[in-house]
Amino acid sequence: MCPRPIFWGIDLYTIFLCLGIIAALVIFRVFSDREKMYWKLQNFAVFVGVGAIIIGVCSAVLFQAFYNFLDDPTKGFSIDSSTGSTFYGGLIGGVASFLALYFIVGSFVFKKNKEHLRGFFHIANIGAAGVVAAHGFGRIGCLMAGCCHGAQTDAWYGIYFEAYRIKAVPIQLFEAIFLFSLFGLFMYRMIKGKSYNLPIYMLTYGVWRFVIEYFRADDRGATVVSFLSPSQLIALLMVLGSIAVFLCEKKVRAKYDSLDSKTKTETDKDGINEG
Repeated sequence: MCPRPIFWGIDLYTIFLCLGIIAALVIFRVFSDREKMYWKLQNFAVFVGVGAIIIGVCSAVLFQAFYNFLDDPTKGFSIDSSTGSTFYGGLIGGVASFLALYFIVGSFVFKKNKEHLRGFFHIANIGAAGVVAAHGFGRIGCLMAGCCHGAQTDAWYGIYFEAYRIKAVPIQLFEAIFLFSLFGLFMYRMIKGKSYNLPIYMLTYGVWRFVIEYFRADDRGATVVSFLSPSQLIALLMVLGSIAVFLCEKKVRAKYDSLDSKTKTETDKDGINEG
């Protein structure tokens, strides 16, 4: 693997991270166009998404700095080029900021028709696919950097990590394969007009991440639950949260489907009366 900068001080981790962000934005634009999403809502979601990505990247570094401090308080709390980042930190910060910006700012932008409420789960459906693709590219970046590796091994599937000078299980590669496979599933579902990608993502990735943590060999940190790593605890919350999100999406979709059906019926009656 190659953790060193390859040109202009840029390393492969940064390149794949940028590819992931670009992929997520392209996926959203392509599928929102395909679904003929209201242009104002589509552009609003992109602007909010870009803001959430920026905040998420900062959050990922901040969370990692906090983990580093807990691991060795004698070094103090610091953020520099060697701090690193954590996916869950970015996910939490990115999602929280997206929801805050989307609903608070959206209540002013769509004050009259509340289109942002009607379209939220359509955006989430596409957004889940974008997040999975971006994360897949990010894990390839981790593979290049040598971080997030598995246990040391001499097996044929082991990969030599230059940063640690060991041959280890390429957990990053396995996770990237899982994520791109999940992305393929979401692509198929969206092409077929199916919904609920977000709760499916929360459930499947939560289970995956919980299990894969047992095969990680880098420092995972500790939680109030002694036998669970921070990532496993968050994974459990994701699995439980997937149920709540599914029920919420089901309720919201039923509400707006009912309103659309009522509006269509009234329109048809008006047409008959006029005829």
